Amino acid sequence: MNRRAVITGMGVVSCLGRDLDAFWHGLIEGRGGIAPIDRFDPEGLRNESAGQVRDFEFEPAAFRLSDPPDLATQFLLSAAREAIVRSAFSPAGDRDARFGAAYATNFGGCNAWEDYVSGLLEGEVRPAAFDEFAFGRAAEHACAAFGIGGPCALLSVACASGGAALGAALDMIRSGEADVVLAAGYDALAPTPLSGLSTLRTITDEMIRPFSADRSGTIFGEGAAAVVVEELNHARGRAANIICEVLGWAENNNAYHLTAPDQGGAGMRRVVREAIADAGIDARSIDYVNAHGTGTKPHDPAEVEAVKAVLGKRAREIPMSSIKGAVGHMMGAAGVAEAIATAMAITEGVVPPTLNYREPDPECDLDHVPNHAREAEVRRAISISAGIGGNNSCVVLGAVS
Repeated sequence: MNRRAVITGMGVVSCLGRDLDAFWHGLIEGRGGIAPIDRFDPEGLRNESAGQVRDFEFEPAAFRLSDPPDLATQFLLSAAREAIVRSAFSPAGDRDARFGAAYATNFGGCNAWEDYVSGLLEGEVRPAAFDEFAFGRAAEHACAAFGIGGPCALLSVACASGGAALGAALDMIRSGEADVVLAAGYDALAPTPLSGLSTLRTITDEMIRPFSADRSGTIFGEGAAAVVVEELNHARGRAANIICEVLGWAENNNAYHLTAPDQGGAGMRRVVREAIADAGIDARSIDYVNAHGTGTKPHDPAEVEAVKAVLGKRAREIPMSSIKGAVGHMMGAAGVAEAIATAMAITEGVVPPTLNYREPDPECDLDHVPNHAREAEVRRAISISAGIGGNNSCVVLGAVS
């Protein structure tokens, strides 16, 4: 039986705002959410600015909680609730065995960890903070809050995690393990992870400029992104609003270097080719590429080379943009947030721009949609993710036929 998967609900918490509308309108209006960090002291970091979520409110009781969980978990619960509400799906009872989940994160409950360590330095043990730091705690909170009783996966393959979570959701639908799957990514800014990322020197000391010749590194952001993935006939049976189809996906590893992509983007080339093959479509039918586009010197040309190698002549005929200039690199949430931007491009006929682009680069010579959104007919698109350790993922989305 050929089980097809579609997206019926989406939700986002980002530095552009607290919901999907703020995220999408911010992207197409060309607004950037990167600004100086004010939640904690950023002194000593390579860059004191980031994509910080601001004016965020959280009510624990709305999620059957007595106390606020870790901040990243709060982002996850809020984005997931929006996606589920927009999907109009209601689990049968408290725990629906046909409702699954796939979560993605890089750093889990990192702010709870900061709280726990601060307590130790002050001679105080804070078991609640330690509990919230546990890597699977956010997944437990979300499953309990939304009655998710089916298969549950928690993935952490660096910054390819979000795309992999969406792919895992597709696999759950295809295999018949679930009829509905919440796929979500989440992460929050905190001193410890940003210190580590600063040490790796992936962060620019000025502004992120994907694909621009004067790019010098990335800037990180926080938040969460969630989608409800549903078996097509199940969605049609309840007259759900179908946004787009998840056609295929793939993941792999460069097996090359801790941080740098392999020469010519061979790993990304394979993952894009395999995702398109998994979707069962012709590469020439791709209308848009939502790039990982980190703004680092080695990554952007490698990604461009990978897209050229797979799409051939088509690569020069279609737009390829990165949203990281607007929201920063959202870590575990990046892949899902970028898939949402891709889905919106399909439904709205507008592709988001690559912000902060100033200077063409001969090595990044595709149509990178500099600084301004553009109308475009998008029927099929790919969203590429890549991460430290050589991890890659790619998701193929398309209009439902």
